[in-house]
Amino acid sequence: MNTPYKRRFAAICLALATWLPLQAHAGLLDDDEARKAILDLRSKVDNLARDVNARIDTKSDKRDALDLVNQHEQTMQEIARLRGQIEVLANDIANAQKRQKDFYADLDARIAKLEPRQVNIDGKTAEVDPAELKSYDAAMATFKTGDYKTAAAALSDFVRRYPTSSYASNAQYWLGNAYYAQRDYKNAIAAQEVVASSYQDSAKAPDAMLNIATSYDQLKDKKNAKKTLLSLVSKYPESTAAAAAKDRLAVLK
Repeated sequence: MNTPYKRRFAAICLALATWLPLQAHAGLLDDDEARKAILDLRSKVDNLARDVNARIDTKSDKRDALDLVNQHEQTMQEIARLRGQIEVLANDIANAQKRQKDFYADLDARIAKLEPRQVNIDGKTAEVDPAELKSYDAAMATFKTGDYKTAAAALSDFVRRYPTSSYASNAQYWLGNAYYAQRDYKNAIAAQEVVASSYQDSAKAPDAMLNIATSYDQLKDKKNAKKTLLSLVSKYPESTAAAAAKDRLAVLK
């Protein structure tokens, strides 16, 4: 009876020794604490197996064999308990890793929202902060709805808050247009003169001067309208606005 029991327990130990590495490999080997915990559990199981084998080797009568059978049941219960601990540990680590991954993904998303973004403004690439881009887009969205009074307030606030923004010249230009749409020609001229003088390299500068001339024309100030058109043609001769200015000068003559 001693030999069959010995073989039976040897098989159990072999199966257990095979099962543990497979479980440990399931997402745990990259975690030092998890690996240590699993090695400790394996050590306990190995000690149990050696204890059983030692008892089998030293006992031979029937009573001792029955004792070994009982110990075998206890050993299997202990193995089942250890398996449960390993599964719980593996699940805890998997959940912790998922939470950590989600945390870093969320952190990266938050940081990305704060990083400058590259935009194309009138054919030129520029970097703008997300906050100023959002503010500019909101103001322009209001302008497009036809609510020019609210748009003028939003654009005026933008150029006040972001005077060095790559969108500053555009915002100033559309501010002038918002005033013009309200027939507030004097404020339209004042707003566009800022573009023409402070942002002379802007693509909006020629159009701003054309808008100034148009506003003067609405105020029946033909002299300043003509003067502005001549200045526009002189400063930006190749611009589309200059071509329009030439047509108007021909009419004014």
